[in-house]
Amino acid sequence: MDRRWTVLATCCLSLFLVGLDTTAVNVALPAIGAGLDVGTRGLEWTVDAYTLVLASLLITSGALADRFGRRRVFRLGLVVFGVASVACALAPTAGVLVAARAAQGVGGAMLSPVALAIVVNVITEPRRRARAIGVWAAVFGASMAAGPLVGGVLVAESGWRSVFWINVPVVVAALVLTAVFVPESRAERPRRLDGWGQLLLAVVVGGAVAALIEGPHLGWGSPAMLAGYVAVAVALGAFAGVEARREEPLVDPRLFRRPPFLAAAVGAVVVFVALGATLLLTTLYLQHARGMSPMAVGLVTLPMAIAATVCAPLSGVLVGRFGARPPLLLAGAFLTAGGLGAVGIGPHPDVRLLSSALLLIGVGFGFANAPITNTAVSGLPPAHAGVAGAITSTARQLGSALGVAAAGGFLAGAAPARLAEASRPGWSLVAACGLLVLITALAAPTAASRRKPPMNAPKTETNEQRLPLHR
Repeated sequence: MDRRWTVLATCCLSLFLVGLDTTAVNVALPAIGAGLDVGTRGLEWTVDAYTLVLASLLITSGALADRFGRRRVFRLGLVVFGVASVACALAPTAGVLVAARAAQGVGGAMLSPVALAIVVNVITEPRRRARAIGVWAAVFGASMAAGPLVGGVLVAESGWRSVFWINVPVVVAALVLTAVFVPESRAERPRRLDGWGQLLLAVVVGGAVAALIEGPHLGWGSPAMLAGYVAVAVALGAFAGVEARREEPLVDPRLFRRPPFLAAAVGAVVVFVALGATLLLTTLYLQHARGMSPMAVGLVTLPMAIAATVCAPLSGVLVGRFGARPPLLLAGAFLTAGGLGAVGIGPHPDVRLLSSALLLIGVGFGFANAPITNTAVSGLPPAHAGVAGAITSTARQLGSALGVAAAGGFLAGAAPARLAEASRPGWSLVAACGLLVLITALAAPTAASRRKPPMNAPKTETNEQRLPLHR
């Protein structure tokens, strides 16, 4: 077997862990509340602590991996994630569980963008890399969409603690495979650490995610939220100023002047707004309005998971042959169709109709991830692979948090009998996201417009540091 595909499989294990923990815990929340005697607010932070820390540290972890070695940071992330998972499984109180979930976020931040950078540096031929990213997207889509089913089965069979215990053997397997197959890689010349940039970025991303989390509860116009908006805006302005003056910034502002890269970042946010809203709307409606068990909810969402898993590798093939635009057009069309289909579902729908809408959304999600990721990392030198992957990962987390916050706001205060009606604005949001993906596709490269990546150029430090931003 080609060693490069073994490296891909190893890295996909880490991605599966990050995606699964993002969604599987949601269906375990009622059981966690009963087991630890904690109310709704504490349960929300069981999910939010992980998301907040993960989103805040993704870009920093990618930059550190580019400097100190991607395999080294990747292995450290696996260890941190595994130890934190054990702490979650053994947590005697809600406070300990929330702290352990935050530690999981630290480990998770070292996995997703760093693993992608490893893959990009091992598989450099454009078509093979596009296919590899298709597989990567399939695993990520499957882990996110299948999270409710996996979590429901584990909770039903072995209790809520098994949702965390299941991570341990996967971490051990990934550590062994990494030691045997994954090569070390880093930037040719270590870049200077950007301490102020990293601190300000953590404030911006963490503050933005925290605002999305707390907004529905504190009130979007409350004094606390207004102070939060000001703090995030000030930190963002300071971050832009600091990065513009540094010779080796953590995030080069010029990246966002490249239409394909900007389109990839925006597309990642939009697609995950749709996914986050879809998962929350479906889970709350089926559990609270229809009284379904977590396992039954997972079965209803199974078509979405299967569609995302099947379509993502196909999307990678399309990217390799025709560029990013065709699969993005398909993604936007299917997301729009799925959202519109769910809008028309009545107050007492046949669950099969909802599953059909979720199937269409899963197809759209499957087609979206590969072109977005490939567009973000293509055309950049290998020294920037960690940061490029981290930016898109951060965009995904922000999109997911925004989708959850928006859907939660639509459903706030709705009685169980009115959840279907209250969900309609949320499904309209999903359809609108599909339309935005269609617009984003216009900025995506086609096969005719693709250029040979600069990594084929002579590997001098000058070539590494000069981004092809004028192209």
